Amino acid sequence: MQMETAMNKSEVLRGMLGSGDTLVMPDAYDAISARIIEHSGFKAIQCSGYSISIAACYQAETDLGLAENVETTRKIVNAVNVPVMADAEDGYGDPKALANTVREFIRAGAAGANIEDLIPSAKRECKLVDEALMVEKIIAAREATAPEGNPNFIINARTDALRAFDTREIGLKEAIKRANRYMSAGADLAFICYTATLDEVKLLRKEVNGPISIAAGQPYNIREFTIDDLREQGVARVSLPTLAILSSIHALMKSVSLISRSDGFAEIDSEGLYCSQADLTALLRR
Repeated sequence: MQMETAMNKSEVLRGMLGSGDTLVMPDAYDAISARIIEHSGFKAIQCSGYSISIAACYQAETDLGLAENVETTRKIVNAVNVPVMADAEDGYGDPKALANTVREFIRAGAAGANIEDLIPSAKRECKLVDEALMVEKIIAAREATAPEGNPNFIINARTDALRAFDTREIGLKEAIKRANRYMSAGADLAFICYTATLDEVKLLRKEVNGPISIAAGQPYNIREFTIDDLREQGVARVSLPTLAILSSIHALMKSVSLISRSDGFAEIDSEGLYCSQADLTALLRR
């Protein structure tokens, strides 16, 4: 049943991405954050490996293993009715390993997955997988979907080229080249991370031969463009990568800090920092 549901959700997600309307996807890190996003009216949810690793207090995203990633994704999928895209990281290995990773996420009910060309590094170094190898990995990922009964599974090929080179000009050129090759290999859209300005968005829309995904609301672009700006440019998908986890951490830090200073509850009550029982009941109701 879950496999059939995943297949249907992939079809729904594919339809939204091809509708001509920009699909905004906040990133979830657990079941309740996903439920809140859905309850707020968003039509699809993106899992965030980075946020999941933060929620687990890991020192690095590389500490998040495949089994834990898949299980967290499964809980998120089961908490909501909208399509969920997994964060498959780099696929957890070579093309064969990536094919297995895709199968695991399909069985978990995910409607699609991000697959990145960044070599995993606990030190957050930015080195890219060889382009030809990444193409092989995407081909393997695409080929893994049909035998699982979900050929519509969305593959969102992420490139970190904009952060991997010394100059912005070289990074943009490499990002465009990789995005086009990845989609030719079977990816459904290209996720160009670290896009910093609206002019860069315009260039990517012009040069990339297919739908693109942009991360918004990040420190490097939060004052550079809005979601409406991206809609006007025809961006297919907008990711909000750390909104849920950072907002949650900030709210809790503020609440416990106020209580620590005052030994009371007047301030958090007056500032409305508690979720009401009515809101909680609405969130937990299916």
